[in-house]
Amino acid sequence: MPEIRFFVSPDGRDDWPGTADQPFSTPKAAQDAVRAVAGGMTGDIVVTFTTGVHRLEEPLVFDEADSGANGFRVIYQAHDYGTAGQARVELSGGRGISGWSVGDDGVWTASIGDLAPRRLTVDGSPAARAARVTGLPGNVTKTVTGYVTDSAEPQSWPDPSGLEFVYPGVYPWSEARLAVASISGDGSSTSITMAQPAFDNAKSLYDSKWYGAGGDGTWDGLTAPSVVENNVAFLSEPGTFAVSRVEPGDHVLHYRPRPGEEIGKTMVVAPVLETLISGQGVHDLVLRGFTFADAAWSGPTRTGGYLHYHGNARYERGEFQKIDMGADVGYVHVPASPVQLPANVSLTSVSRVTLRDNHFTRLGAGGLLIEDSTDVEIRRCVFDEISGSGIAVHTGTRVSLEDNLVHDIGTEYRGSSAVLVVESEETTVAHNEIRDVPHNGIVITGGGRANGTHVLSNLVERSMGKLMDGGGIYLSAPQGSSFAGGATVRGNVIRDVLTSYNFGLYTDYGAAWITVIGNIVHRADTPIVLQVGPPMENVAFVGNFWDVRPDGYDDPPKTVTVAANTVLPKETFDEAVRADPAGADILARAGRRGLER
Repeated sequence: MPEIRFFVSPDGRDDWPGTADQPFSTPKAAQDAVRAVAGGMTGDIVVTFTTGVHRLEEPLVFDEADSGANGFRVIYQAHDYGTAGQARVELSGGRGISGWSVGDDGVWTASIGDLAPRRLTVDGSPAARAARVTGLPGNVTKTVTGYVTDSAEPQSWPDPSGLEFVYPGVYPWSEARLAVASISGDGSSTSITMAQPAFDNAKSLYDSKWYGAGGDGTWDGLTAPSVVENNVAFLSEPGTFAVSRVEPGDHVLHYRPRPGEEIGKTMVVAPVLETLISGQGVHDLVLRGFTFADAAWSGPTRTGGYLHYHGNARYERGEFQKIDMGADVGYVHVPASPVQLPANVSLTSVSRVTLRDNHFTRLGAGGLLIEDSTDVEIRRCVFDEISGSGIAVHTGTRVSLEDNLVHDIGTEYRGSSAVLVVESEETTVAHNEIRDVPHNGIVITGGGRANGTHVLSNLVERSMGKLMDGGGIYLSAPQGSSFAGGATVRGNVIRDVLTSYNFGLYTDYGAAWITVIGNIVHRADTPIVLQVGPPMENVAFVGNFWDVRPDGYDDPPKTVTVAANTVLPKETFDEAVRADPAGADILARAGRRGLER
């Protein structure tokens, strides 16, 4: 039987039948039409979107009623999908800002009600929050409730409760964000009171000692913020904005335009929705050819900060757990009940779902979260300009992430990784390209359920751009119970791991049952690490190419195998690895397939 087809267009009407000549106006109307006929499917149902920005008034939520049936699929796609004439379809959670006025200083202002955007899009490009990148002025001392400085300048900053302090490296792998409550002072000093309970929680979370640093091992990542964000006093650079919240419910957006931008001609969009697409319990569904854009996340505003620990994990509530790393190393505290960063597109308990050729961009949380799901394929998608992680998979089974491009993510939450896989089974991360990310490129976290993960032929360039103690590919904890059922890391190319104290291929924190074979690492501090705590067990490094001999290579732990690896000269590494048949084959296969680079 032929397919059933519906059409959606910004110029349509929801009281039309959804045909090519009389399309629906909204995705929700098309979804209702699909549900009405899905039970008796004798072919695929295809919903086609024409070119344009489709602004979502509410999230598009898929459940069991949206599923394919009888062996057929429900497909949502851009018009002429897969052809040179494919429609440019954007599903946006943003709202256009109007009613602008311009001040004598050239700054635009507009009333935005109760919105408090952390991101802004101007003519399709992201704008940055106004920031003072030199931290607090004067001589700064941390106090029980905040900070004191001998500078009076902060007293001139309007709306102090809108300020956010940023602490890169509060742990070497973490970046915290904390809100200000109030500022007071006189002509000679300023007292800054931080929002509670976030500040006290931060002091508990980031309580640590690092004996390797010398002295008594004292480390205080909260000594003073390195960056101060979101105040009209910092609006010196074109393309920056700040939100004033002096009047509750009547916030004012301030924007300093770039050259050539004009009121009435320049489109300014603030993200509103925190979820664009969610799916729970849906199966046999395909989404292809869309751009998912302009979504928000208000977590730091609601909780008084972002208390990041590692990867997508942060502290919001509960107790703290002390992790003793040994008398010669030190200790840290971690959340006893960590909370994971959400995503603006999320799939939970779904099966046989495919996302292909989509673009995730200008998003305020993570890009895509796949949780407790089976047989999910994410292929040829692009993830960029995202505040958190690109793709996260939690406890998935047979999830395939292939031929995707992930770059410029973690723009706000810098500890986020491009790709994160947590305790999943038979997951494949293959032929992806990852570049220009602030911390780890690919993270595979093990545990009791983890087994059969394959990390194959990925190209990871310029990872670890902001924070330390990570790598191009990072694996931790047991990945199974045997080499046959463990994790395989093969054929990956890792170049330019940037910050200090980094590793190209990082097996950390009790990593076990991992085979690292036939990879290339060039320009990292060191290609691998052999001594970690807790120690790794049953890890093999075989047939890899790198440009420096790892520390301890000649005397590895008894449960670690290192064999047939090749060290090539750093200065002529590219030429040397291409001259080796095995190295040339690894280079040829790494990265996205079927695309010119």
